Amino acid sequence: MEYQLTEAIEVLERTPKVLEQLLSGLSDSWIINNEGPDTWSPYDIVGHLIHGEKTDWIPRTNIILSDGDKKFTPYDRFAQFTESKGKSLQQLLTEFRELRQQNISILLSKNLTDADLNKTGIHPDFGSVILKQLLSTWVAHDLTHISQIVRVMAKQYKAEVGPWTAYVSVLNK
Repeated sequence: MEYQLTEAIEVLERTPKVLEQLLSGLSDSWIINNEGPDTWSPYDIVGHLIHGEKTDWIPRTNIILSDGDKKFTPYDRFAQFTESKGKSLQQLLTEFRELRQQNISILLSKNLTDADLNKTGIHPDFGSVILKQLLSTWVAHDLTHISQIVRVMAKQYKAEVGPWTAYVSVLNK
């Protein structure tokens, strides 16, 4: 499937709604538990998505589209552990929804052309990347973290599932 902005927006605009429906009102045990050491809980993942809305997708889009320096600032994949402190999950979900709405509006206001989608920036690890790759990654990143949240939640009942673990593939990943 080739990148199409309108199709990407279909996913990007739904992610906050999906997370709100999935996570709002759940007991803390669903929200704060993870898969073990050095893994993330659903709460952590929402914080990570917020940090990306603030520092990754649109800022890097702006760098690519600018006439200035094309080097991206390195992304702090763990910033949520300090930035989310003291906030409730509901506060994080609201913040994520608001930031995402703003970022989609900003993206649409750019009236991107095919030429824009092929402009390049410099990623600190990958080197030269094009805008279409960045924007495609934004969608895949959302879907990856939705999948991760579902997997983390399912694994909370792994021991309770008993022999059915053999048939519940998400518990074996």
